[in-house]
This record gives sequence, C-alpha cells and structure tokens, in this order.
Amino acid sequence: MTSKSIPTLSVLAIAAVISGSLHADVKPNPLFTDGAVLQRGQPVPVWGTARDGEKVTVEFANQKISTTAADGKWSVNLKPLKEGGPHTMTITGDNAVTVNNLLVGEVWVCSGQSNMEWPFTKAHNAKEEGPKATFPKIRMFTVKKTTSVKPLTEAVGSWVECSPETVGGFSAVGYFFARDLYQKLGVPVGMIHTSWGGTPAQAWTSLEGFGSDPELKGYVDSATQKLASYDAAAAAYPAKLEEFNAKLKEWNESVGKAYQETLKAWTEATAQAKQAGQPLPPKPAPTSPQPKAPAGPEGGSGDPTTLFNGMLAPVIPYGIKGAIWYQGESNAKQSKQYRTLFPAMIADWRARWKQGDFPFFFVQIAPFNGQPPEIREAQFLTLAKVKNTAMAVTTDVGNATDIHPNQKEPVGQRLALAARALAYGEKLEYSGPLYDSMTAKGGKIALTFKHVGSGLMAKDGELKGFTLAGEDKQFVPAQAQIQGSNIIVSAEGVANPKAVRYGWENVPDVNLFNKEGLPASPFRTDVD
Repeated sequence: MTSKSIPTLSVLAIAAVISGSLHADVKPNPLFTDGAVLQRGQPVPVWGTARDGEKVTVEFANQKISTTAADGKWSVNLKPLKEGGPHTMTITGDNAVTVNNLLVGEVWVCSGQSNMEWPFTKAHNAKEEGPKATFPKIRMFTVKKTTSVKPLTEAVGSWVECSPETVGGFSAVGYFFARDLYQKLGVPVGMIHTSWGGTPAQAWTSLEGFGSDPELKGYVDSATQKLASYDAAAAAYPAKLEEFNAKLKEWNESVGKAYQETLKAWTEATAQAKQAGQPLPPKPAPTSPQPKAPAGPEGGSGDPTTLFNGMLAPVIPYGIKGAIWYQGESNAKQSKQYRTLFPAMIADWRARWKQGDFPFFFVQIAPFNGQPPEIREAQFLTLAKVKNTAMAVTTDVGNATDIHPNQKEPVGQRLALAARALAYGEKLEYSGPLYDSMTAKGGKIALTFKHVGSGLMAKDGELKGFTLAGEDKQFVPAQAQIQGSNIIVSAEGVANPKAVRYGWENVPDVNLFNKEGLPASPFRTDVD
C-alpha cells in the first residue's frame, strides 16, 4: 500500500460514515403494524419517520400516495376506506416495509382510570364469557403506561386479536363495548386502550387544553414550571436515584429483612387466630419507613398534562370514530371544578384530533362509600354543556365497599347503546331517564325527564331515593309517584316545596328506570 492510497481510503471511510449517518430507514408509526384496524368512511392519516428529503410512498387498498419526508417525519392521508380486509399496506422509501393483516372498520379510543383499565379476567362473568370471545375481527392496542412533560410521538404497544386466549388482558369495559358493536354492525372493531388507574382528568389534558380559565390556572402553572425545570431535573435525577438505591440497600439490610420475618410470623398468627375464632393480631409496621424513590423528571401519573403527553399525544391523529371514558373518581374531591375541567378535556381532545365533535361517551361514577354525589352531578351537567356526548348510568351495578365494581358487561353494553344511537343512527333508547325540569304546585313538585323511552318504571317495588325540601332547605324523605312521563313528589310537613333530590348519597339506594331497563341518573333540582 502506497502513502498516496491512505488518504483515498480515509476519504472513502469518512464518506461511508457520513452516508450511514444520513440514511434512516422509512418506518411507520407503531400504530400501523400487523393486525391494525383502520377507520372506515373518512380520510385516514398514516405517518412515520424517514430521512429528510426521502420520497415515501404508501400503497393500500388500490390507493398509492407519495410524499417527501421533512424534519425526519412524513405523513399522508388515505381517501375514505370501505370496511373489510385483511389488507396489506406497503410503505416504500429507501427501504420497503410491509404491514399485514390490516382490517378496516370502526376504531374507538377507550381511556380513563382503573375502572377502564380493569382487565377482563376480573370481570364478574369472565369464566362464562371468556370461552365465547372468539372475535378475530376485534383488535385492541393497549398503550404502555408512560408519563412525559413533553408530547411524545410514538406509543409503545401492539395490536392483539381477540380470542379466548388473549381477551383476559383486554380492558373489560372496552371488550364488552367492542363485542356489542361488532355483533350489531358486523364490521371490524379496533380499540385503542390508553388508561391508568388512579389518575385525574388534568393528567389527560394538554397544556393548551386548560385555556385561560382561572379555575384551571393552577394546572397550567404546575405543568409550565415542570417543563421549565425539566433539563435541570433530568440532570440531577441519576444522582438522586443512586442515592436512593444506596439508602434502599441499607434499609433492606438493617430493617427490611427483619420486617419480612415479622410479617411472616404475623401471617401465620393471623391464620391461626381466624381458625380459632380469636381476635386478629394487629399488623406490624417496620421500625423505620422504607425510603421513597425520587420523582422522575417526566413527572408522575397524577401531574397535569403528563398522560396526555405520554399516552394520548402519540396516538393522535389516528383515524377514530369516537371515545369512551371511565374516570372521575380521582377528581371527586374537586367535584365542582370537574364541571369545568371535564368539558375542557373533551374539547381539548377534539381540537387535537381535528375530526370535529366526535362522539364522546362516558360512565357515571358507580355507587361507592367514598364517592360523593357531587362528582356524579358534575358528569351529569357535562351532558348539557358538551354536544355529542352520552352518559352510562351505573347506580344498579356499583359496590358500596369496592371502588372497582366487577360488573363491567352492563357498562360496556350501555356505552355501546349510546354509540349505536348517536354514532350509527340506530333508532333506540340509549339512556336512562335524565332530569329536565320541575314545577311546584299545591304542595307537590312535578318532575319531567328526558329519555323516558317507552315509559317510566319503579324496579322492584315503590319508587325510592327521593327527598324534598321547603324554604328551610332541610331535605326529608319523600313520596314519589309516576304519573305518565312525570313524577310527582311530596312529603308530610313540607307544604311549600322548593327542591327535590334523587339518589343524593355516596351510595344511592334508587330504583327509577325507563321500561328499556336503563337506570335514571341521580340529580338535584337545587344545583348551586
């Protein structure tokens, strides 16, 4: 080798390195992977990453669309698609990617907190319904739990076909909703499941979604501050984590091991006491508390915007028909604020998706001794504030001692009724009775309702759950009678009634339904 040849080889090597660094394979967003369901009947965005300036061509269902990648990203819009499949999608740039087994049908987002996250395996009838769950045209994409102070672009997850072997990991409410839609519509159904137990609505709202409402300013300030301090927090986190691990190791050696032995002895003593019918021994506590892990720079699951950024932004603008939502428990202590926050969150989602006022159906919080009536009222009031919404009432399928009632099938069924009526135009009653207006006359109050259906009815006996108050605002148990599509309420000792409440308890004992079998929402006529 001559000395003159060395520079030549060096230039070639450098050129190869530069070429490699500039090359980036075309890649679709993870939502567009094998088994996906695409929304029928409307333009379908398809997007991903590629080298700047790379020509990207998407071929699907006799359509062929090209674009040029910019800033490492590309996006095309397929023209409205007809239901069916399976199809293959080919995405070509410097390389080619083939995505198989794609279906076209109806796509819904299912989101919220633990009652939406609740897996099918824990549903009350999982043993009976699981073996029947052979629905290869129902697919669910479950987004991995992720927090972020900035909007992410890619969700971690995969599309899973519904079968007796896979349904156990599906959202129970999401599955029953999808099953009913599939059986009625006869088209593929895709569910994008993005939920996290114990999370508040502000975590699912973007920074811009809070707007300028002074009631939500605290969330804006919190998210803005966390975003501004992110770089410093990220730089400091490794040292904090190292310090925590050292403290945890020390705690395990000095406290943890001994505590585990104490717990073991306590467990055995408890079992013996139960068997002997004796009082149970108190559960021991460690001699010092276990160290707490430091908060990560990406924020926690309860912080404003973190779940919108980490678990919702990555699936926008995937083509969808609408969304179902089961949440509110974590905002119960701020029920009045939820009247503003919840509609703001819905408006935020709709603005981000740019698909107009798509259907948004939600579940009213079920009876539980820790959930006040005000949170159900906030959800009820949202119906009047926000168009194209519906609410599944669950007064008959709650559990006073468990915030996670296991009867998820009626919840999914009632959400599906709303979808069939409002999203697909089927002529049916989809809601239980909803209070509309009142008239006081002759010592009684007459109540009118929307969604009377084919008539009002008291289930299992006389109407119950009504209270009445006069000018003193002291509510007393009342008698209620159905008269046609109205309910007449009166009470002894209340000659000049001013207000009625129904089911105004943490655990309402109520039985007003319409003849379609759907329960009435709790309400009060004296909303403050």
